[in-house]
Amino acid sequence: MEYRQLPKGKESISIIGLGTASIGAAGAKEVEAAVAMAAENGINYFDMASADAAPFEAYGRALSGYRKQVYFQIHFGAEYSSGKYGWTLNLEQVKRSIDWQLKALKTDYIDFGFIHCIDELADLEKFQAHGTLAYIQQLQKEGVVRHIGLSSHTPEVVNHVLDMGIIDMLMFSINPAYDYRHGEYAIGRVDERIELYRRCEAEGVGISVMKAFGGGQLLDAKTSPFKQALTKYQCIQYALDKPGVLTVLPGIRNREDLKALLGFMDASPEEKDYSVLGSFAPQDATGICVYCNHCQPCPAGLDIALINKYYDLASVGDHLAADHYMNLAKTASDCIQCGHCDRRCPFHVVQTERMTEIKNYFGK
Repeated sequence: MEYRQLPKGKESISIIGLGTASIGAAGAKEVEAAVAMAAENGINYFDMASADAAPFEAYGRALSGYRKQVYFQIHFGAEYSSGKYGWTLNLEQVKRSIDWQLKALKTDYIDFGFIHCIDELADLEKFQAHGTLAYIQQLQKEGVVRHIGLSSHTPEVVNHVLDMGIIDMLMFSINPAYDYRHGEYAIGRVDERIELYRRCEAEGVGISVMKAFGGGQLLDAKTSPFKQALTKYQCIQYALDKPGVLTVLPGIRNREDLKALLGFMDASPEEKDYSVLGSFAPQDATGICVYCNHCQPCPAGLDIALINKYYDLASVGDHLAADHYMNLAKTASDCIQCGHCDRRCPFHVVQTERMTEIKNYFGK
């Protein structure tokens, strides 16, 4: 397993985490076995926005011996009194739900307490007016909540919350379909979504990725908006290459699904290569570097994707990214203008021109 550190904390988070949307139907015994297997294989980040109440106690039993090594992402607004998932802005319902979740998970603290599923500014205002945000912040002062997060599908809402300066983690839907304006949650322009990811990284807000497979639609040519199936590994790598992303949270149904998911760690670069997306990209997405590394190997030894990423982040005010760029063994000034990357880029980025632009920006 590989890990990425939360910028505003000491937590090292596994790049593969687990969602809970699909696993409840497997039964308590299988849920417990699958979650234990995940922890044994280094997965340490678990999102608890479940489709029903069934997984919670099984998770609590499976992870009781791992509690200090794992992180729970718990949602203030997800409600399970009926046995099924419900969404609420009512503070008393939120409190009862949180108390129940903590007991079921056999824990007395929350690693990541999330403002849950806010897609409209009006709902954010209600979340604040009802006192739920103040409740999370009070629990953070008391040490019950370690970090505050937000789950949303709407860039406008996320940017508003980022302006408030209160979150350390964002749960956001990232996949090629949504980024390229296909599907119910394809909210925001291509450049708007990319700028959001860059802003999160620049401001030290980590991203946990939901809906990496577009609800499974991207995995089947019949349902894919591109009329061509992508693999789970391509979708995971696509999300992990986005600025700010720390972990991807696919749902699983059982241990067999988990085994297939863990195969990502041993998959070849070819199995993870999503450059085929270059033929799907809309016109306003061409010419944008998505850091896919399909341009490699560079004859001059440049890490072209990383150079682009540091430049993009520095351009939105990330001083740390600028420092990282200046410490690279080879920078844009080492480009020999051979055009190898231009010919290979599936997104039609003229990287030779970008290298000149980046060299001029940094002075090296």
